[in-house]
Amino acid sequence: MKAKRIIAALMASAMVMGLAACGGSSASSGASSGGASSASASSGAAASGDESYNVSVILKTTSSEYWGYVVAGANAYAKDHPNVTVNVKGATSETAYDEQLNMIETDMNNADIDGYVIAPLQADMVANMISGQTKPIVAVDTNIDAPEVLSFVGTSNENAGKLGGESAVALAKERGWTDIKCIEIAGVQGDSTNEARMSGYKAGVEAAGGTFLSDEIQYANAVADQAVTCMEAIMQNHPEGIAIICANNDDMAMAAARAAAGNAAYENTVFLGFDGIQSACQSILDGELTMSVCQAGYDMGYQSVDAVVRALQGENLDKFIEAEATIVDPDTAQARMDTLKGYLA
Repeated sequence: MKAKRIIAALMASAMVMGLAACGGSSASSGASSGGASSASASSGAAASGDESYNVSVILKTTSSEYWGYVVAGANAYAKDHPNVTVNVKGATSETAYDEQLNMIETDMNNADIDGYVIAPLQADMVANMISGQTKPIVAVDTNIDAPEVLSFVGTSNENAGKLGGESAVALAKERGWTDIKCIEIAGVQGDSTNEARMSGYKAGVEAAGGTFLSDEIQYANAVADQAVTCMEAIMQNHPEGIAIICANNDDMAMAAARAAAGNAAYENTVFLGFDGIQSACQSILDGELTMSVCQAGYDMGYQSVDAVVRALQGENLDKFIEAEATIVDPDTAQARMDTLKGYLA
C-alpha cells in the first residue's frame, strides 16, 4: 500500500472512531459505473482528490424502475468523480433474501473494496453480518440498526407516508366521500420500510379525519400481480367502494387501480402509490393512478456514495441524510416525468 494511502487511512482512523480505509481496485458488479450527471451540488459532494476508492453498492434489487434511479444516481457519482469506482448490484427481487445476504458476505470479505452502501432486505440479518466491519458503511433507503453504519441516506418513510395519507384524505373529500376509509395494499410483512410507510399512512389518514382499516391490510410482497389479487378481495368485501386505497409502492397501486377500473363503486376512489416513478406519472396523466408520494431515488444513490467517500476522507457524517419526499398529482406529473427521464438519459 502506498505511503499516501497509509496516511489517509490513519487520518480516517483518528477522525471516525477507528474507521480504516483499505486500498482496492475494481470489483465485479451487476451494473457498471457511469450514468447521467446529477444535481450533485445539493449532496455536499466530496472533493475528487487524487486518492482512488472502490465503493460497493448492494441494493434490495435492480429489477424495478425505482431502484433504477438509485443505480443511476450511484453511477453518476462515479462519472462525476473519476477517482471513485462504483460497483452496483442487487437481488433479483425484494424477497430474494439469501441472494442479497450472499452478495453482502462476498463483498465484506473482499479486501479490494474500501466502503459499502447497503439497502437491506432484512436489516436485522444484515446488522449481524456486518458486525465488526471497520470500513465505512452507509445504509440507503432502509436503515440498519448497527454501530458499524455511519449514516442513513433516505426518505423519512413515516413522515412521507403521513404526507400521502393527509393528501389522499383531502382529495377524497373533494371527490365527495363522507365516510373516508382507507385500506393499504402493503409490501413485505415485517420489512421495516413497509412498516414505517404503513405507520405514516395511518397517522396521516387519521389526522385528516379518515379511518385507516388496520384489520384489513392486504400484503402483496411488493409485487403487482399479488396486488391485483388483493384488490379483487377488497372489492368483494366492500362492494360499496372505499375512499382510499394506498400501497407500499407505485407498481402495486397502479395494479390495484387497473383491477378496479370499470367498477362504478370505485370510480372516485383515491389510489395512492409511493415512489413517484415514470410509469406512475404516466398512469396519473392517463387518469388511472391518482397520486404518489415521490422519493428522490436518484439523489439517494448519489448522496450515499458521496457519504462513503467523505467518510474515507476522514469526515464525520450526519446520522441521517434526508431526501425530501413530495406529492405528484395530475398537476405535477408531467414535470416529474420529464425530470426522471433526464436521470436515465
